[in-house]
Amino acid sequence: MLDELGAAVGRCGFYLRGGFAPAPGDDVPSAAEGHPTRAVILIGSVGPQMWRHFQAGRPDGENPLDAWCESRLVEIATAFGARAVFPWARPFLPFQRWIRRAEPCHVSPLRILIHPEYGLWHAIRGALLFATPLDLPEKATGASPCRDCVERPCLSACPVGAFSARGLDAGRCAAHLESPDGGDCMALGCLARRACPVGQDYRHGGAQAAFHMTALRDHHRGQNSQAGG
Repeated sequence: MLDELGAAVGRCGFYLRGGFAPAPGDDVPSAAEGHPTRAVILIGSVGPQMWRHFQAGRPDGENPLDAWCESRLVEIATAFGARAVFPWARPFLPFQRWIRRAEPCHVSPLRILIHPEYGLWHAIRGALLFATPLDLPEKATGASPCRDCVERPCLSACPVGAFSARGLDAGRCAAHLESPDGGDCMALGCLARRACPVGQDYRHGGAQAAFHMTALRDHHRGQNSQAGG
């Protein structure tokens, strides 16, 4: 079944991002009422592939990418007898923990999960919950590429020093993106993220980078508005 599922998600530009059989403490909800989840399959995006499919069928309204992903993955889940769940839906589910159960993802100095091949150019778009066990492949292995990265250019590339060992200073990032000096990041993507040498073949193009940076800027703006209100 995984081959058929992989083909179905691939037709929308998604990637199968591994899976796992839930264990106590994984905080996986039921696949259906009265039916506990026996297998979780993570669905994500890598590089620009999904972006091209999204642009071809982009819906109107607020949060168009989330809406597009949700509509496609609900269709796929229905076809395969699964339940689709999403990172943006409340109550929030521990997707960051789940992907580390399924793939060799590691916490980078930017506090973003890094993949040994894809670098920082990947995301989780949803998960499919199955009430029946699946014959899942063994989890791929791979050490964090940050382990042997001595220079760590990601931490020095930000022009306003928004990243540190403590994580992202969202206020400093927001102020930069709102300023005329933030034009490069807004148009081409976060300089710190672009500085990472891993996964450069999967970097986002200009339109995709601008879309995500606009969303990040608006998110920061909303947080600042709430803090000030």
